Amino acid sequence: MRDNTIAGLAAIGVLILWEALTYAFQIPELMLPAPSVIAGEFAGESGRLILANTWPTAVQTVSGFAAAALLGIVVATAMVYSDIVRETLYPYLVAFQVIPKIALAPLFVLWLGIGFWSRFAFATFMSFFPIVIALAAGLKDARPEAVRMCAAFGGTKAQIFSQIRFPYAVGYLFAGLKIGATMSIIGVVIGEFITADRGLGYLILWATSRSDTPLVMAAIVVLCALGLGIYGLVVLAERMVNRVYAGG
Repeated sequence: MRDNTIAGLAAIGVLILWEALTYAFQIPELMLPAPSVIAGEFAGESGRLILANTWPTAVQTVSGFAAAALLGIVVATAMVYSDIVRETLYPYLVAFQVIPKIALAPLFVLWLGIGFWSRFAFATFMSFFPIVIALAAGLKDARPEAVRMCAAFGGTKAQIFSQIRFPYAVGYLFAGLKIGATMSIIGVVIGEFITADRGLGYLILWATSRSDTPLVMAAIVVLCALGLGIYGLVVLAERMVNRVYAGG
């Protein structure tokens, strides 16, 4: 609680200093609008424009992240229990970690078109790798003595997974999910930069072409809020899962 209070006070201090400096040095709005000017963008026509473009970005981000989480859990589990799957997929996972994924975004547009599916697929692609790699590491590193003991007492693979491997890997999973949550929104915005007729990424490009810096900054604020909201939901889910296992 104390850390949150300090962080909140620091943020307020930064905003006050930002506001004061923009007026003291008469910084043009085109270069750096004051926080009060940015806040004003959420009213009137600009506010309606921001709201209309927030929804498609949010839907694509959440759906892409959810798909990546589900796919990552399935693939990580398969890698732990199947040597063939692990030996087949792991080199490609490492290779794709090295490749700058942003450079692949135009290919998704080429393959899937300029609509929803290209941005959804790219968001899933961006989020998938940290989730699967983190969870696979957690499942594999589960305490070997506990795994052997459970197997010695006749525990099935399903029982070993549900009672030993997965509880041990929960921290790894949520570490990957936290990274994946931010990567998902990055993937969607990149897709909207390349080709879109709506969304916050599109709005940023449109406002930039009109030299409307306050609207650009307002859209960025909404993107930050959206990212923090998804990240906060992951943290909340982590606490609930940890409470369940602690209670068990």
